[in-house]
Amino acid sequence: MNTYLITGGAGFIGSHLADNLLKEGNKIIVIDNFCDFYNPKIKERNVKNNLNNPNYLLYRIDIRDMMAIESVFESNNIDCVIHLAAMAGVRPSIENPTLYQEVNCLGTQNILECMKKYHINKLVMASSSSVYGNCKEVPFKESFVVDYAISPYAATKKANEVMTHVYHALDNMNVIMLRFFTVFGPRQRPDLAINKFTRLMLIDEQIPMFGDGSTSRDYTYVGDIVDGIKSSIKYVLENDNVYEIINLGNSNPVSLKDMINTIGEVLNKEPKILELPMQPGDVEKTYADITKAKKLLGYDPKTSFKEGIQKFVEWYKNQEE
Repeated sequence: MNTYLITGGAGFIGSHLADNLLKEGNKIIVIDNFCDFYNPKIKERNVKNNLNNPNYLLYRIDIRDMMAIESVFESNNIDCVIHLAAMAGVRPSIENPTLYQEVNCLGTQNILECMKKYHINKLVMASSSSVYGNCKEVPFKESFVVDYAISPYAATKKANEVMTHVYHALDNMNVIMLRFFTVFGPRQRPDLAINKFTRLMLIDEQIPMFGDGSTSRDYTYVGDIVDGIKSSIKYVLENDNVYEIINLGNSNPVSLKDMINTIGEVLNKEPKILELPMQPGDVEKTYADITKAKKLLGYDPKTSFKEGIQKFVEWYKNQEE
């Protein structure tokens, strides 16, 4: 049995990961602040089935609170940290860049300092495909220069990649930074397009489409992402002197128009589209080169976009009931 600390463990990806690792008989410690970025009841629902499990510990604290974070490290023997807690989203980061800087950079620094102090040197952390900005060359390779962020959110994620390297170099920390491409599936945040568009189509309202529908995203099903995170955990536990940045995507971009039509098809609804101008900070395309993930982690995403949408819609309708 290993003990894993998952920050942001009540969120979309974190709760799926916690459920999966618990089923395998591990001890899971979750840190989450249940903030109101979206309805906290959603996170409550994500964790409720685990609250009576003796191998599950939940701390309702903010990663900016160094004293509270330190108390978690002090009272638990942790084998590996999976740091997923962050303020997410490109557009909201443009509205409130200071908050993103505080949570994503200072909060991460607190985690790294506690790991150093309590001699925990295994870290898997969420970065983001947003670091690639409006990169013209596709697919996006980890070797590309990513110094030209176009949102505060992307800038904080790039800063995290640089800062974790400092702890790798000075404190022998084994680090895998995972650049997630658009993750979707059951429990997805309500502010994200697939969730929002499903909701609007079911009540016959208009779908706001920014741009002409040709922008595309490399959508990755949450189950495939969890598999990639678990392989990363195994890799940092079994190897030394690790510092890797790895794309976790599906390597199969889907256009905005096709995404809307696929949801319509699964719901058996004709989408009503409201065309709007492109939003600042939005990138035109994301497209992951997953060669490195395949080679190092044996990563092999299996869920097609349509299959993932079917699973999401089934979950969504069950929630509504």
